[in-house]
Amino acid sequence: MTEYDFDAVVVGAGAVGLACGYALARRGLVVAVLEAEGHIGQGVSSRNSEVIHGGLYYPTGSLKARLCVQGRRLLYAFLDTHGVAYKRCGKLVVATSQDEISRLDAIWDQALANDVEGMERLTGEQAQALEPGLNAHAALLSPESGVFASHDYMLALQGEIEAAGGAVVLSTPFEGAEPIIGGFGGCGFKVRAGGADPTSLTCRYLVTAPGLSSQDVAGRIEGYPADHIPKAHYGKGVYFRLTGKAPFQRLIYPPPIHGALGTHYRNDLGGQAVFGPDLEYVPAPDYSVDPARAEAFAAYIRKFWPGLPDGALQPDYAGVRPKLHGPGEPQPDFQLRGADDHGLEGLIALFGIESPGLTSSLAIGEAVAARLAG
Repeated sequence: MTEYDFDAVVVGAGAVGLACGYALARRGLVVAVLEAEGHIGQGVSSRNSEVIHGGLYYPTGSLKARLCVQGRRLLYAFLDTHGVAYKRCGKLVVATSQDEISRLDAIWDQALANDVEGMERLTGEQAQALEPGLNAHAALLSPESGVFASHDYMLALQGEIEAAGGAVVLSTPFEGAEPIIGGFGGCGFKVRAGGADPTSLTCRYLVTAPGLSSQDVAGRIEGYPADHIPKAHYGKGVYFRLTGKAPFQRLIYPPPIHGALGTHYRNDLGGQAVFGPDLEYVPAPDYSVDPARAEAFAAYIRKFWPGLPDGALQPDYAGVRPKLHGPGEPQPDFQLRGADDHGLEGLIALFGIESPGLTSSLAIGEAVAARLAG
């Protein structure tokens, strides 16, 4: 019987990779999480809205629908247990014109199909009573939505992995892997890692969750069929911060745009108002923020907040989402690809884990661990 250095290796120490490591550790496995950067959560997980999504929008029966709702419930419990700050502030999805009310009807039906708790339909007057200054012809209230300290959450996941005897290994980029013939249970991998001290290690299970590098990592695994690696698309979104007092307590979302939820408002844990992200497809990750985009942001924001003062938006940051679709193409589901897809026992490769991946992370981890270790 083959002995392994670790029961499982996870590539990528963002929220999803750490959640996968945590779920495997909870099953008694010793886990190593490899991270190319010098700190955890430096990729997609560090450049998002830190929103806890209710699960309103996603198609019935999809992984996004199921794992978002399940993940949200798990996440609030985890944050409570580990003392991680959050604010269950609720979210208003707002029809900013009469023409948009029918779109709220479709979101309402989808939210009920997805088993989202506590949903309420509001008239424009009821929404404005909750949030004076809001332009709303009608609205949906999702009381389970919120914001949280995502980096503290990832630190808590890291702590759980290490407390279970595992390791989160930083500045250690994944270089490649090859199956071990005759490994225990018919699976096993030799993993090569780079960095200042290049090394190799063996494991029974391998999980790849490196966000924007998912396609590159899969291509470095010997025997992974190239035609089963989906094409990568990069969806850039920028954020602007408001100078001055935050106008609303709840999250404010217009109806979604194609391929994303659209530019929204949040009052973050520090009490500051942030707007974003928009969506621009780029050929490669790019984190610059063009101050000139403030004009288009302001025009969009004034649809739901007419009182936005002139010149009040300041460039903040940008994020890039690992999309599996290009402009105008249908938005696919999360991809958790196992041996039935690529033929490599003991490997699960994750692709396209964009929003609501952060909210869904604990449920994604549970789904991955259940498929590998029962």
